[in-house]
Parts: sequence; structure tokens; C-alpha cells
Amino acid sequence: MSKSDSSLTSEIVDNFVAPECQARVEILYQDDDILLINKPSGLLSLSGKNLLNWDSVHHRLVNGQSATLTERETPAFVDAKLPHRLDLGTSGVMVVGLNCAASKSLNKQFQARAVQKRYLAILAGWVEADSGQISAPIAKDKALFPRVKICHSTGKSAISDYEVISRLDNPPRTLVQYRPITGRTHQLRIHSLEFGHPILGCDLYNSSQLNNSLEANGISQRLMLHASDIYFTHPATGEPIHGHSPNPF
Repeated sequence: MSKSDSSLTSEIVDNFVAPECQARVEILYQDDDILLINKPSGLLSLSGKNLLNWDSVHHRLVNGQSATLTERETPAFVDAKLPHRLDLGTSGVMVVGLNCAASKSLNKQFQARAVQKRYLAILAGWVEADSGQISAPIAKDKALFPRVKICHSTGKSAISDYEVISRLDNPPRTLVQYRPITGRTHQLRIHSLEFGHPILGCDLYNSSQLNNSLEANGISQRLMLHASDIYFTHPATGEPIHGHSPNPF
């Protein structure tokens, strides 16, 4: 890292405070080694450095969730570890390790790209091709933290396959299924923007004009990105596991 990069990095200050999330973490599957959970949009995966960002998927799993009028209390999984994360605005299925051996196995699977993931996203405009691949390297954008950027000189390889599910009207939108081959930060967001169809509800990469038009048309302002499916090998039994979370939009 150059001196200028180092000084720039040291100047980065993250003052973001996540809004309160009332939605709960749903447990989809549980055994002695793993959980499959459904993360709500608007909840951090891990608690932030800012003390105000204490609420997160991990915090709720380790400490348990209190009962409500409509939901039962969930137990505390004190050794829970997250081998992967979803962005604040992204909802959907996540796998959780409940002990050291399971977490280590899951981490190795993610590092080896042996875990397959599927996402659903609603994009601005009509995507012309019924399927395709976006290949564009991604680098951190130090001047616009926490954004990333497409950079062919310093970026890391990033590949996303997509398939059109349906094309919607008023305004023109496209529901696609994404299959990321790599797992870079904000990969699907920046790749969607790169090929001219940003994900609706994105606060980092959409223009204010686009977000305002969504509000005017009564379309939800949440990030329209959902982790629908995950495929991996059970860390204890070796059996193939498929986790699924239904499309919320």
C-alpha cells in the first residue's frame, strides 16, 4: 500500500447508524451443528464498531430473541459463528455454525467456493438478454467508503451469472436470478449497475432520481435483493444440504 493509500484509509470514518429493525431472525432448520436462518432486510449480519450498531444477526443468535405477541422466544446459541454475511438491506437464507468443528468446515467450503448461492433481485428497466454473465473486477473505492468500484487495474476478479425470471411494467423492471461465481463485497449491486440495470432500492449505487421514482410509484424502498437458496455439504454428516427462503417481493 502506498503512503497516500495508507493515509486515505486512516481518514475513513464510518458514522453510519443502522435504523432499528423490528423484524425477527427466523430459524428455518436446526440440528446440533448448523442453523439455517432467514435474515430480514434492515438487520446487520455482525454488530458494528459503532456501539449504536449493536443489534445484528450474530448478536440475536448468541443472546437469543425475546418472545413477542406473535413469535416465541428463540434460544441463545452461544457458540454461533457466521461463515458468510449478507448486507444490511439484503434478506434471505444464511447458514450458521453452532460449534468450532462445524464453523471450520463451513469456512473451508466458502473459501474453496464449494458453496453455491442463488439470489433474486429486481432491476431497473428491462434486461434484454434472457440470460448472461457479468465479468468485471471489483476494488474498494477509498474515496467513497463503503462503496466499491469496477477497476480493471487493481480490482479482484468477479463473475455473476444471471437469468431473467420475468419482466414487469409500470415502471419497467426485471426480476432476475443471480448466481454469483465469486463473492466480492457488493458484487451483485455493482455488477447490476455495470450492465445498466441497478438493483431497485439500493441506497449506495442508485441515483436519487431513480429512488424518488420508485417512491412515486408506490414501490418498496427496501433493497430488492434476496438470498433465496444455498447449497453446501453438512459439516458433520457429509450430506448435501439445500437451504431455501421464499421470495419476499
